[in-house]
Amino acid sequence: MPLQEQCLWENLTPQRPQMPTFKGELNVDVCVIGAGITGLSAAIHLLEQGKSVCVLEAHRTGHGGSGRNVGLVNAGMWIPPDDIEAGFGEAVGSQLNRMLGAAPALVFSLIDKYGIDCQLRREGTLHMAHNAKGEADLRSREEQWKRRGAPVELLTGAACEAATGTTKIAAALLDRRAGTLNPMAYTSGLAKAAGDLGGQLFDHSPVTGLERQGQRWSVQTALGAVSAEQVVLASNAYTEGEWTDLRRNFFPGYYYQVASKPLTDATAERILPGGQGSWDTRQVLSSIRRDADGRLLLGSLGNGNQKPAWFLKAWADRVQQHYFPYLKGVEWECTWTGCIAFTPDHLMRLFEPAPGLVAVTGYNGRGVTTGSVVGKAFADYLCSGDAKALPIPFAPMRPLSGTGLRSCLYEAGFSLYHAGQCLRIVI
Repeated sequence: MPLQEQCLWENLTPQRPQMPTFKGELNVDVCVIGAGITGLSAAIHLLEQGKSVCVLEAHRTGHGGSGRNVGLVNAGMWIPPDDIEAGFGEAVGSQLNRMLGAAPALVFSLIDKYGIDCQLRREGTLHMAHNAKGEADLRSREEQWKRRGAPVELLTGAACEAATGTTKIAAALLDRRAGTLNPMAYTSGLAKAAGDLGGQLFDHSPVTGLERQGQRWSVQTALGAVSAEQVVLASNAYTEGEWTDLRRNFFPGYYYQVASKPLTDATAERILPGGQGSWDTRQVLSSIRRDADGRLLLGSLGNGNQKPAWFLKAWADRVQQHYFPYLKGVEWECTWTGCIAFTPDHLMRLFEPAPGLVAVTGYNGRGVTTGSVVGKAFADYLCSGDAKALPIPFAPMRPLSGTGLRSCLYEAGFSLYHAGQCLRIVI
């Protein structure tokens, strides 16, 4: 069967909201640019505090990384908590660790409060060590998180094999704060909640200009303009147009996934039987999880749109056969790619380039939880004016040099590594 270029999460979310295109003029308290997790979380929390809100999406709600990611509801960032405090300083870093450590709980509370059907599992996630160096890294992370009171546990031996379903992983860090979901369904649920609260949401309405007019902002589209006291720029890696410098503050990277047809063989139940999602300690990391229908989902850093279907199938076969050789006749059903906003130090950035205008970038692949937290923090800040509501202070915009070259070098490295996997040179 041919491998379809189609996002699985879209197929599994039949009730995606259909929003109109924005036309005419509109006056609101806050205009949110980008109907992804960050923008919709901001909209919900602004509406809950009595603000009038308009959300403008260039494509369709959930179009970007918010609807195309792995669906891991992770605590913290990719880098360890000690490194976060070293990067931001102890005071700011410890606050960020606290807020992102509690981020899964915020996601779960939004899902519960607004009755979002997104195939949520709350059994945690597994960070898997692919070699001895990876195991040492996980032992260090376990110690760091336990020092901060987090419910994490390093699984080894039989416990690790039982949790992961493979003998190829010597250790796995179980984080019980975390979970998995269908990210498109979560994003769609946030959009419905924002609409039910009175928010005005518009799809296929790309912003063409942003101007300060007196004490208000004019957010312009091809067919109209929104006048707002405050603006949230929440487009992150999918920022488009020359009207903003935000996209010069990150370099784009990509992450592709390949999903199988639902696995019916009884041996498939050995794979991640506790319902956790997982990712490994490789520098070119891979992710493994199953969905509610029993599909096997494999993912890795890189742009799948630039790779032929036979290459993606060969890569998926290699990874599956390495970790789960007992599976027979796996048929790969679909593949899709999402874009990630990377920063050189793997730390996100918050900006306030002008009064009443806030922006964020650099989630580095942790958008489900980080976007939910930042959206709420922006709402609380815009309502109160208190910067203590933010996970980190605002930073000045300092455009990166050579963003295109950085992206090309990353992609070349990822592709070379994946080719080595397909040729069984590396795994």
